[in-house]
Amino acid sequence: MLIRLSGGRVIDPANGRDGIGDIWIKDDRIVDPPANETPDKVYDISGKIVMAGAIDIHSHIAGGNVNTARLLLPENHRAHTPRPAATPLSTAGWSTFETGCRYAAMGYTTVIEPAVPPHFALHSHLELADIPIIDKGTLSVLGNDDYLLSLIRDGAGPAAVADYVGATLNATKSIGVKCINPGAAMAFKHNVRSFALDDVVPSYDLSSRKIMETLQQAVMDLGIPHPLHLHTNNLGMGGNVETAIATIEAARGKPLHLAHLQFYAYGMEGKRAFSSAAARLAEAVNAHPNVTIDVGQVMFRQTVTVSLDVLRQFNAIGTAHPKKTVIFDNDGDGAGVVPFNYRSNNFYNAVQWASGLELFLLINDPMRVFFSTDHPNGAPYTTYPDLFALIMSRDARARWLADLPEAAVEMTTLPSISREYSFNEIATMTRVAPAKILGLTDRGHLGPGSLADIAIYHDDPDRAAMFRFAHLVFKDGDLVIRDGRVTHYRFGRALKVSPTYDSAIDRRLSGYYNDLYGISQEMFNVPASALGRENPFGEVACGR
Repeated sequence: MLIRLSGGRVIDPANGRDGIGDIWIKDDRIVDPPANETPDKVYDISGKIVMAGAIDIHSHIAGGNVNTARLLLPENHRAHTPRPAATPLSTAGWSTFETGCRYAAMGYTTVIEPAVPPHFALHSHLELADIPIIDKGTLSVLGNDDYLLSLIRDGAGPAAVADYVGATLNATKSIGVKCINPGAAMAFKHNVRSFALDDVVPSYDLSSRKIMETLQQAVMDLGIPHPLHLHTNNLGMGGNVETAIATIEAARGKPLHLAHLQFYAYGMEGKRAFSSAAARLAEAVNAHPNVTIDVGQVMFRQTVTVSLDVLRQFNAIGTAHPKKTVIFDNDGDGAGVVPFNYRSNNFYNAVQWASGLELFLLINDPMRVFFSTDHPNGAPYTTYPDLFALIMSRDARARWLADLPEAAVEMTTLPSISREYSFNEIATMTRVAPAKILGLTDRGHLGPGSLADIAIYHDDPDRAAMFRFAHLVFKDGDLVIRDGRVTHYRFGRALKVSPTYDSAIDRRLSGYYNDLYGISQEMFNVPASALGRENPFGEVACGR
């Protein structure tokens, strides 16, 4: 089918386009304007803003923590929504299906779940397969597992570690590697309750720094496009900007992605010993072009924090609102689910909100700062439209700042920042940059050959309203959204890498699982046949 999108303002930074023009779609791809062909369908989008489909690199949308949070907080589900007659695996709270619909309504066409322990990969992929419209991907979590720590402790060498990482990604059908507070979950099992970059894991004699550096090198050796995705130490603590800067230095110029950096942007100034250090942290990021970050913006509302950083979540039990939590101490990573209510009249929450916006506005290059709320930890992804409005308008920020405690505002530089994001910068941060960092050459732009993942918005001066409901959204050339409502249900694919590694590691892992657990390692693999979708995976090329 040949489709012409006619007369919109095309914002496509990857191809240097910002102006009125047409986009042509043939089947599932964008094509050059064809000669002497009449389109089967023409959409007049004059006065509209046209971008590639948005890509979210960090949003917790599947897995054990997400479902536990749904079960822990049934009062947060929409009570008027009837339970479906058929209940697939992933519909505890019947909200997984809605995830794809609501993301698509905002113009998102690809979302990455950033924290899946390898032993839970099959369940997570089964759940992702129930999410309609959007493409998905997972990051496998390593850094607290006995096999990896034993390899490093015993001096097995970089090749052996890379083989193990490659085998794990192959089995779990993941797109990359996440490391969460490296070594801390294992230290937690030895009753350790705080863990810094150079602290040592009992029984393994390994520092968090050493684990991070080893995984960082393995990802590079395997040619995985996405650099190590790191949740570093001391999340949420006053003064933890020192940890973040030390971690940036520890990367030693090698590619590194720092997750939800807002939660590490805190100093200790003022009588409460809690202040925004985002300006200092942004300066460090600007000075290290090897580092990319996503923000993890806090927004004011009730939410729930979900994390495999079991040490941090255990220490946060006292802050739970409402007063109920779940803590897991799993074989590899632990996990915690702690509800939290961010309030605009709370000094600490106000500083957190401001520090995230400072990072957005003070990191110079939109190719290196990524749009996220660390859903649902800082806020649900449904708050994205309001966040777009905040970074695009100084006046909008001023209105929010006016409602915050004066003492909190004094602990930030936000009132002095005049920068406002342009459409080009928004498209770069949410389309071009995430496609590049994930190795997705087929999306994030509107050039010929790209997937026809396209979002079209009303050019509404109210930017929150504009980004809340797209006018039209195409996924692989199918019209799936019209004015925020689903017009056509389809199912996307799970994106994965298949790095080359020495298959001898599979035999060693088989023996390890048999000796330690008495079970086959094969039971943790993710076969395509289990997912119930035709061609459920999309391949992302590795550099090796």
